[in-house]
Amino acid sequence: MKKKKDYLINYAESCRKADCVNEEMFEKHGVLRGLRDKNGNGVVAGLTNISRIDAFEMVNGVKTPCDGKLWYRGYDVIDLINGFKGKRYGFEEITYLLLFGELPDEAELSKFREILAERRTLPTNFTRDVIMKAPSADIMNSLTRSVLTLASYDKNVSDNSVENVLDQCIGLISIFPMIAVYGYHAYNHYENDGSMYIHRPKKELSTAENLLTMLRPDMKYSELEARVLDIALVLHMEHGGGNNSTFTTRVTTSSGSDTYSVIAAALSSLKGPKHGGANIKVVEMMRDIEKNVHDWTDEDEVRAYLNKILGKEAFDKKGLIYGMGHAVYSLSDPRAQVFKGFVEKLAREKKRDKDFELYSMIERLAPEVIGQKARIYKGVSANVDFYSGFVYSMLEIPLELYTPIFAIARIVGWSAHRIEELINMDKIIRPAYKSVMEVRDYVDMGER
Repeated sequence: MKKKKDYLINYAESCRKADCVNEEMFEKHGVLRGLRDKNGNGVVAGLTNISRIDAFEMVNGVKTPCDGKLWYRGYDVIDLINGFKGKRYGFEEITYLLLFGELPDEAELSKFREILAERRTLPTNFTRDVIMKAPSADIMNSLTRSVLTLASYDKNVSDNSVENVLDQCIGLISIFPMIAVYGYHAYNHYENDGSMYIHRPKKELSTAENLLTMLRPDMKYSELEARVLDIALVLHMEHGGGNNSTFTTRVTTSSGSDTYSVIAAALSSLKGPKHGGANIKVVEMMRDIEKNVHDWTDEDEVRAYLNKILGKEAFDKKGLIYGMGHAVYSLSDPRAQVFKGFVEKLAREKKRDKDFELYSMIERLAPEVIGQKARIYKGVSANVDFYSGFVYSMLEIPLELYTPIFAIARIVGWSAHRIEELINMDKIIRPAYKSVMEVRDYVDMGER
C-alpha cells in the first residue's frame, strides 16, 4: 500500500478540524441528515408519474408498516413479471412502459425491439481506442468514461429537446451491456492475463440473452439463466425518484446539462458502496459465513455467527448484516419476494441447493438477531440485493460486473426521470444549507 505523504496527513487533519459539524447542531436547527427524519421519511423534493414505493398504510388513522409494493407506471411490478409468459423476455417491454407510460401491444413491442437491436452498435474503433486503451478493474469508471467519450461522437450533444434526449437515451440503453462487458474483458485480458472476447450482440436476442452471449467465451446459456437475469434487470430498472442516483439524474438535468453528462453523474452516484455496490458486500459476507460456520444447517451456529457480525467481531467488523433492511421498505421488499422463487429454480439447476437453504435461513434469522441487538424504528427484511449477488454468482458473472449490471438496468429509470424532469422543469434544483460558522476578524499575515 502506498505510504501517505506527511503533508497530506497534516492537511487531512486540518480538514477534519475545520469541517466537523457537531451532531447536536443538526437537531438544534432541524436539519434532516440524508434528507430523512428519524423515522426514515424522506423530504419530498418533487412529483413523478414513473414509479411508486409503498411501505406503510393508514390503519384507523395510524401509519402502519405493511408488505412492500413497487409500482411501475401504475402497475404492480409483481403482476408485470407474472405476465412474462412463454418465451417473452421482459426488459424491452418494461423499458417501453417506463419511457412512454403505457404497456406495448405486440406490434409496438416488436418495433421497439427492432429499434433497440439496431442501436446496439458502437462508433468505429470505439472498442479499441476507448474501452481497450485504458482498462480498469473499476468497470463503473470505465463505463462512465465511455459514456462521456460518446458525447464527442454526437453532433447534437447539447440539444435538450425531448425528441433528441429520447434518441440519446435509447442509444445508451441499447449499448450499455456492450460497453460494460467489453470493459470487463479488456480489464481481464490486460490486467489478469485472461483471453480477450469481443462478441457482437445478436439482433434476434433479448438484452439478457445478449449480455450472457457477450460475456461467456462459448456464448452459451440456458433459457432459465437468461430468464432469471432478465427478471433481475426488470427489478433493478426503477425505484422511485428519491434514490441517490435517480435524484442525481434529476438534479443534473435541472441545470440544463446534456444527456451524457447526466448519465455519467448518475453512474458516479450508483458506484458508491452505499448504493449500487451492496450486493457485492452480500456475496463477500456469505463467503465469510460459509467459511466460518461449520454446519450450515445448524440454526444455533448460524445465529451465533450473525450475532458476531452484528457485534463487529466478524467479517468486516462494520456491524452490518448486508442485504437486510432498506431505507424505505419495512416488512418486506417486493423485489426480493418475487425474485426468491426464480433464485430457487436456478439454484436447483446449478446444484447449489445447500447455498440457497443457507440464504433462506439467514433471511429468516437475521431480522430476529437485528431486532434483539439494534434499536430499529421499522421492520427489517431481506432486500433485493440479498439475492441478486447470489444469482450473479450462479450465472458466473464476475464481481467487477455486479454494479455495472445494476447500471444496465437502472439507466432505463434514469432516462425516464430525465425526460420527466425536462418536460416539467421550471427551476434548477437548489437545496439550502444552513451555515453554522463563527464570524471572525481578519488577521494580518504577520500576526497569524
